[in-house]
Amino acid sequence: MHYIEGGRPPGAALASPGCRDPRPPRESVPLELRGVVYFATESALWTGGRAFYDPDAQGRVYARAHLVTAGQFRDIAAQEMYRAPGTGPDLAPALRHGRARLGEGRYETLVCPGTLDGLPVLTFTAPWALGDVPLNAPSEGYLRQLAAGLLEAEAWDGAAVAAYLAGCPGAAGRWTAERVAELLRD
Repeated sequence: MHYIEGGRPPGAALASPGCRDPRPPRESVPLELRGVVYFATESALWTGGRAFYDPDAQGRVYARAHLVTAGQFRDIAAQEMYRAPGTGPDLAPALRHGRARLGEGRYETLVCPGTLDGLPVLTFTAPWALGDVPLNAPSEGYLRQLAAGLLEAEAWDGAAVAAYLAGCPGAAGRWTAERVAELLRD
């Protein structure tokens, strides 16, 4: 909601300006995607590794799908690309081809991994794949935010979410399921 309404999430270093249309998603549902979430590079917002999605890697991704307008998605993507709302990317190439590389930077590749209830599922990630960049463990605040979001979906319990996040490349070996679960109790 910080990307939609604007503001700074707890534990984050920076605030987001928000979308031009601040209405909440019409619906939010749990979703499992083919691929892998991994942590790499260094987040200016959270410190530690950022989460990236590799739809071509073998695995399963826990996610939430938020039903937002195309304009809201474009504004959210623009914010992640360090651009102002209103300057977001053209979604048509990703919808037509399943993927559109907009630049070399992180979160500058749009991916459409399929549809849900007849609507396209869209996300953004890096242009590189798992294994192309060094992994970097995520920070406590970032993992807490990701875990809380997955738990809000009410599809997985705390133990499943903690084990899932602790097992993602970049977090694996640096975080345990027990320590991720503790973050939710802190």
